[in-house]
Amino acid sequence: MPYIAIKTYPKDEETKRKLVEGINKVVLDVWGCPQNAISISQESIDPTEWDEKVQKPQVEANKDKMYILNGEKQY
Repeated sequence: MPYIAIKTYPKDEETKRKLVEGINKVVLDVWGCPQNAISISQESIDPTEWDEKVQKPQVEANKDKMYILNGEKQY
């Protein structure tokens, strides 16, 4: 707790690590849990497969759970 899954277009390894480190820091600062409670994964999805693998099955299927959707706050 918490588990954070990040799906992005492909980026270089350094960029992915910077993103994960930034998210990790925010979770530590805001959520207040210990480091050993945090799990973060990162999966690169080819842009040609984005709609099929992410947009339809995960974003559209979970619109009621989205805090930010297509750049717009939902709260």
